[in-house]
Amino acid sequence: MALFAELRRRNVLKVALLYVAASWLIVWFMSAIQESVIVPVWTEAFILFLLAVGFPVALWFAWTYEITPAGLKKAVDVDQTQSIVYKTGQKLNAAVAVLLVLGLLTVFGSRLMPKFEFLVPGVPEGDAPASEKAPADIRSLVLDNGLKIIVWPDHDIPNVAMYNLVRAGARNERPGITGLSHFFEHMMFLGAGEEDPGAFDRIMEDAGGANNAYTSADITVYQNWFPKTALETIFEIEADRHEDLELTPATVESEREVVYSERRSGVDNNNFWKLAEQVVATAFIAHPYQFTVIGWPSDIGSWTLEDLEEYYRTYYAPNNRTIVMTGDVTPGEIFKLAKDYFEPIPAQDPPPPVRTVEPEQLGERRIVVEAPAQTPLLHLAFHADSAADPATLPMTLLLSILTSGDSSRLHRLLVEEEGLAISVGSYLDEGFDPGLAYFYLTLPPDGDPAAVERRVLEELTRVAAEGISDAELAKARNILLADFWRGLATIDGKAAALGRFEVFHGNYETLFDLPDTLAAVTAADLQDVAARVFRQRNMTVGVLRAPAGEPAE
Repeated sequence: MALFAELRRRNVLKVALLYVAASWLIVWFMSAIQESVIVPVWTEAFILFLLAVGFPVALWFAWTYEITPAGLKKAVDVDQTQSIVYKTGQKLNAAVAVLLVLGLLTVFGSRLMPKFEFLVPGVPEGDAPASEKAPADIRSLVLDNGLKIIVWPDHDIPNVAMYNLVRAGARNERPGITGLSHFFEHMMFLGAGEEDPGAFDRIMEDAGGANNAYTSADITVYQNWFPKTALETIFEIEADRHEDLELTPATVESEREVVYSERRSGVDNNNFWKLAEQVVATAFIAHPYQFTVIGWPSDIGSWTLEDLEEYYRTYYAPNNRTIVMTGDVTPGEIFKLAKDYFEPIPAQDPPPPVRTVEPEQLGERRIVVEAPAQTPLLHLAFHADSAADPATLPMTLLLSILTSGDSSRLHRLLVEEEGLAISVGSYLDEGFDPGLAYFYLTLPPDGDPAAVERRVLEELTRVAAEGISDAELAKARNILLADFWRGLATIDGKAAALGRFEVFHGNYETLFDLPDTLAAVTAADLQDVAARVFRQRNMTVGVLRAPAGEPAE
């Protein structure tokens, strides 16, 4: 009987071991399925409670059956003491072995384990890309309120990039509320509801994250970078500020002064942007691209609380936004968080469309800005195309050939060979509507803007008449392609590129067509776009110079 008593004591210990191992597997199982399926937030706590209560109950039953006199008497009564002890021990040994194998698989082969999506019907798996060129692990989902979420997993490092793209920019404004989109870029960091101003940044930084934002003529973009451990925290504070932004007279007036200061330092006291603002306002006579992004001074001072509330309700509605997530995440966990935190935010009526089309320019336009300046500035702007227009890629390549780097045509001609300019550069507006191909030059203190303008136009006319060489096209292609792949090497670059193509091209999958589209561009395409765009009647010229009779500063 001493041997059987010892075996019974071991059986109790095996029950305890089995319970602990099984509990650990259950907890792991719940953690695994929470990444893929939607379960109530209290589920994990409830299961832990049941396991905690069940452990002493299981030990009590095992002790009663195996150790107490009542358990022994029952075994003696059926005259199967030995067989019951051995059979129970063998079954427990087998169960321990099975759980040990499952535990090893869990620890060393978790990536091979099932994702458990099949356990809950209606799990938001998202839409896979239709294009074979796009990475197969990207998923997108449109919530019931119209908010689109795009997820591109990248598990190289345990960090996450989140881009929140709001279709609200200067093109959505009107006289009287210019600069309102940029103003909201400031307001969105002040917190929501009863939170103190600055709470968003404080919570973000406490979680190990960082953020930024920018506003253009077309969109406002909010960027978050944070460790995966902060994922739910970021969703919570993002949902708060997009549902319940604190708009009070005190906060509005405080940020109004901040924007005034930003305008003074960034435009009024910056000759480049002072001239660029005037050139753009002159180039567009009908389209709202004529409005400065930061806003005209009189409008900054006259926004009302009612203006802000209406703008926030209309343009920050979920059906006017797109969120892109890249990094150490799975689509399942992101879609679950999005449904929990973002889907309750109600959709609104779509914003009014921008119907105005800029009429064809009928002749060159000129603007002269007089301001204290050490060196004259010369800007030339030509009406070009929208981001989604097929002609935009050839124009991008052409501007690279003309102004990108020391070996570019205009730099060699104007800076190195003839010394007419100190520097030359360009940029291309790529927005919802046709924008500008823009050249900017800084001249020497005694520079002649008219002479430099003539030389620029001669070179642009030569490109339109004679085209460019195969070597120039190959170089521009290589630069653009290298920038493309370099950008996709980081989670931030992935998020930025996906968001840009989803918003401006209507489908993020077109991003992955770029290498093939780039290879198909010919020198003739660049010559055609040069001939169409670089015409004097399509040009606006801006000159910034010191007032006559005043010495240059």
